[in-house]
Amino acid sequence: MWIFLALLSASLLGFYDVFKKRALRGNAVIPVLFLNTLFCSLFFLPLIVASAMGWVDVDAPFFLPSASWEWHKFAILKAVIVLSCWLCGYYAIKHLPLTIVGPINALRPVMTLVGALLIYGERLNLWQWVGVLLALVGLYLLSRTGKKEGIQFTHNRWIWLLLLAAMFGSASGLYDKFLMIPIAQGGLGMDKLFVQGWFNLYQAIMMLCMLLFLWWPKRRENTAFRWHWSIPLISLFLTLADLAYYYALSSPEAMISVVSMVRRGSVLVSFAFGAWLFHEKNLRSKVLDLFLVLLSMLCLFIGTL
Repeated sequence: MWIFLALLSASLLGFYDVFKKRALRGNAVIPVLFLNTLFCSLFFLPLIVASAMGWVDVDAPFFLPSASWEWHKFAILKAVIVLSCWLCGYYAIKHLPLTIVGPINALRPVMTLVGALLIYGERLNLWQWVGVLLALVGLYLLSRTGKKEGIQFTHNRWIWLLLLAAMFGSASGLYDKFLMIPIAQGGLGMDKLFVQGWFNLYQAIMMLCMLLFLWWPKRRENTAFRWHWSIPLISLFLTLADLAYYYALSSPEAMISVVSMVRRGSVLVSFAFGAWLFHEKNLRSKVLDLFLVLLSMLCLFIGTL
């Protein structure tokens, strides 16, 4: 069941990337990111309040438990990691083609894989190793394709920001596993809705501070902010994608290395819309890279059966 939830999360993440790219076209990054974190937190704030007031039954599927300061400290750290990932990723996706961004994000699960092998002792079978290697080959070919668009991977600051976002994203995935696996297995056994609800709320508070103290005083000197209908859709699709992800990860059989790789299948959706909606270039060269990513997803899926 967890593999199908991971696939659902991947599909939703693809649309999340598309709406994010559309919202950031000619727009200020920090206000868009603040609204994203605000809307995400508003999805969970009623649950937090209703659960705390006893209006939601403890056994209800959307009950959000209260917790000690110990749990909240871990939720704050989660917010810092994810917000760092988003800041780097938002600036990168604003300045790079979506058909470049999607396949590069396939590097995240490879980083997660290394961490899972070192930290959690996970072991991949032959099919899964083949899937990882195909993703790496696709990434290498993508770097060659990027040169045709004047994007030198080693000298482009947006590429480096995207890679930094991938590192933070990988760290977030490994941290999620630590937060939610049972205490008997070396984790914290935290409730998935508690993690998602509170880290979103803490993110919104952090972004509000950045908006007021960093962006607002210099707003006339930088790119102006313009409202667009795609901004709330970023939050909606991200929240749904994360719900599917957390439910997948809470399964005892779930492997974080595989879940992270499958979620990168979101590139299929973002690539298609990058070609159709944003009319991006050099699609023939990128199709091979995309095919390798798709093939790697298939190998990983077969390896989990």
